[in-house]
Amino acid sequence: MNLTEDPWILALRADGKRELLSLQGLFARAHELRDLSVKPHERIALMRLLVCIAQAALDGPADEEDWERCQPAIQPRVRTYLERWRSGFELFGEGPRFLQVSGLRPGKDSDEGNATTKLDLALATGNNSTLFDNLAGDERRLRDARSAVNLLTFQCFAPGGRIGIARWNGRETSGKGSSNHAPCTPSSMIHTLVLGANLLASLHRNLLDRDFVSGIPGPNPWGKPIWEQPVENAEHAVAIENATRSYLGRLVPLSRAIHLDPDGLSIVLANGLEYPIFPGFREATATIVARKEELVVLPASPQRSLWRQLAAISICRRAGANAPSGPLALNHVNTTAETTLWVGALVTDKAKIEDVVESIYSLPGGMFSEFGRAAYEAGVEYAEEREGALVQSVKSYAGTLKVVAPAYDRARQHFWTHVEQHLSSLFDLARNADRIADLPNSAWGRAVQSAAFAAYEQTCSRQTPRQIEAYARGLRRLTSRPKSRPQSNPVPHE
Repeated sequence: MNLTEDPWILALRADGKRELLSLQGLFARAHELRDLSVKPHERIALMRLLVCIAQAALDGPADEEDWERCQPAIQPRVRTYLERWRSGFELFGEGPRFLQVSGLRPGKDSDEGNATTKLDLALATGNNSTLFDNLAGDERRLRDARSAVNLLTFQCFAPGGRIGIARWNGRETSGKGSSNHAPCTPSSMIHTLVLGANLLASLHRNLLDRDFVSGIPGPNPWGKPIWEQPVENAEHAVAIENATRSYLGRLVPLSRAIHLDPDGLSIVLANGLEYPIFPGFREATATIVARKEELVVLPASPQRSLWRQLAAISICRRAGANAPSGPLALNHVNTTAETTLWVGALVTDKAKIEDVVESIYSLPGGMFSEFGRAAYEAGVEYAEEREGALVQSVKSYAGTLKVVAPAYDRARQHFWTHVEQHLSSLFDLARNADRIADLPNSAWGRAVQSAAFAAYEQTCSRQTPRQIEAYARGLRRLTSRPKSRPQSNPVPHE
């Protein structure tokens, strides 16, 4: 199977139907395709591959001016590029293989994670979570197209932990049976992509120019894709430096040493290359924030909706590692117009996968200004204050009735579900920052208060005299006037 000509990527057509396409087919029709049709972590991995191919084919763009005019050149340049590097995209065979290492043989722990399904992070195989799948223990043969997507995604998102030891060209793989996170996984980092009217426009909007990339910390900031400079063995220092410390090299990583068996049932799996993480290298789709006087990657959490993080994500700044900033592709956006962002993450707890999250938001131009972000953040903080008041009200209600386990989680769930139905009012704050002067009486403030009352009423019954008394006590806490916060925490200057 050759990934340049055999279908393996599921895309969404303009008519709403899905179609499986090869790399050549996908790029050829990118201007008429609406989007990819894949899981959140697969989208991130596939977009990294597509961006890498486009940037390598263009050998750029060179600078912002070149970026502005390069979109029409993407498709013809990629067609020629994929024809030239076709041999680097073979999934099987005796020669070079896509994202696999040659000369890999099973070691003493050859039975460790040797099912092909191990590469699908949504399937329960070995130590993989049963969160998305209940067929653990069943032998399953995967189609080649599915194996290709799994291989690419696993190389981007493999969680760290124990792993088998194989022999690579006669020598044991590194790590002594342990592995670190692949580049896209550390800290459950939130990834953000800028979306366009079609897949071609989306690809173009996520390209970085060479001048911009020169500001990313690293000894070889631009680099080459791994199929152009393959890692032949663990001592191939120049190729390893390119693969792990350059922009193009890291986009399609080799975090695990893998060899697929054509039968679709088994693999050899061991530790691969070691990828520095922030601040050693900054991923283009990540957001960097200040926490406890240090800069860290913005993490995703099942308990905190992605829209509550948008004030941090929407900061536009050059690629330096010395200040908070959103995804690097934001430097191309028109800060006076509406911009559509896809935001997603694979949420992990050490080596355990907990969830995948994604959302699409249309951000007004005000979100890319300091005052607009501050207003938006003030709106989020107001909602969080009201959540705190709701929790205290439920606590008072439960305390009056001597309830051992108050329904905090149920109240929070009702509250945030109701609040999220009014996000348009929150975005209006970014468009009209003056409205935070009287936040409780704004459309957003009224929606938040309504959500708090609705959640309290849903959670705390009042059918008996004791319940009515408890309800009234809790309600007094909920109706207490929150602190006036017309200004948010300071937002770093751009």
